[in-house]
Amino acid sequence: MASAKCTAFLRYQRVATGSYAEVAKMLATIDLSAGGLLVFDDATGAQVDYPWPEGYTWPQPEENTPAPEAEANAQPSVGRPKLGVVAREVTLLPRHWEWLAQQRGGASAALRRLVDEARHNMAEQDHERRAKENGYRFMTAIAGSLPGYEEAVRALFGHDGKLFAERIASWPADIQAHLAWITRDAFSF
Repeated sequence: MASAKCTAFLRYQRVATGSYAEVAKMLATIDLSAGGLLVFDDATGAQVDYPWPEGYTWPQPEENTPAPEAEANAQPSVGRPKLGVVAREVTLLPRHWEWLAQQRGGASAALRRLVDEARHNMAEQDHERRAKENGYRFMTAIAGSLPGYEEAVRALFGHDGKLFAERIASWPADIQAHLAWITRDAFSF
């Protein structure tokens, strides 16, 4: 499994990028007394707190597994835990339950097939949506006061890569480069 990565900016200049541990080592060599340090998780675009406390456990890339504390608090449930099957509540209208009951393998099998089909069919749109949201998180934290910010946000969510690039053209080069990278799957520049 790859380690999580982050990028640090001092005001509008990128000063460190890499794993959380690598960035912490790089930041330890920089004078941060003037303030203006912002660190962002590369997978989500979210701002993260720094400095990390002693013994800090670096974030790991997201997986589709429940958090350990959620597992500890979970009630024993039906299903096949050894296979990763988790029983949860689903609320549907009677007509939905009737349709599901008529499907091959029953309601659970039908729901699994429907979810897998939707995940397959919507993968590209989901990836694009996440790229836009990641870019928005980053922009809001570091560029919210820059000229053209609101227009850039509208262009980002309006799927207008050309207008987006125009709106951020006057922004500091490191901000533009990071935005181009973090939104690379939202649209082509």
